[in-house]
Amino acid sequence: MIRTLLWILGGLLLGGVIHLVTILALPRLAEETLWTRVSAIEAQNVMTVLPEIQAGQANPLHLDPDVVYGICQLDLTQGPAYLSGILPDAFWSIALFEPSGTIAYSTTNRDGIGQSLEMGIFNAAQTRLLAQQQIDIEEGLLVIESPANQIFALVRLAPPHEAMRARFAEKLAAVRCGPQT
Repeated sequence: MIRTLLWILGGLLLGGVIHLVTILALPRLAEETLWTRVSAIEAQNVMTVLPEIQAGQANPLHLDPDVVYGICQLDLTQGPAYLSGILPDAFWSIALFEPSGTIAYSTTNRDGIGQSLEMGIFNAAQTRLLAQQQIDIEEGLLVIESPANQIFALVRLAPPHEAMRARFAEKLAAVRCGPQT
């Protein structure tokens, strides 16, 4: 009886370990990830406004159809990256994603930023140079340290009315994104 219970307990324990290892390893083995989907958009150093999502059509990034989205891929090995522009006076947010899909930083206009988006994104080495005052930045720039060199910024604008959607998309398309020129 005790031997049978030990075999059952051992089997359950081994099954649990195998289950956990499988669940934790599968995302790393996936060929199509969030990063590969974003890379297909070709938004390197340019703010690309995503097309409006229509009901019943494919939505591979699982985005909210009521929101206007812009994506910009950044490579910090080329130097610090900057996001600069004036966004509409309505709710907006920005998130910086690592290749793994983890959000490295996020903020909204409700954090006291207002309409002006002035953000500098630096890797660890560039942040050290910034601290040593070897990189010049403009006053009022929101400085973000990215843990990864390859990231993408996702900007979300929430138009209060559908009639404002096109104007919001124009404002988003005007955001400069990439290394300082």
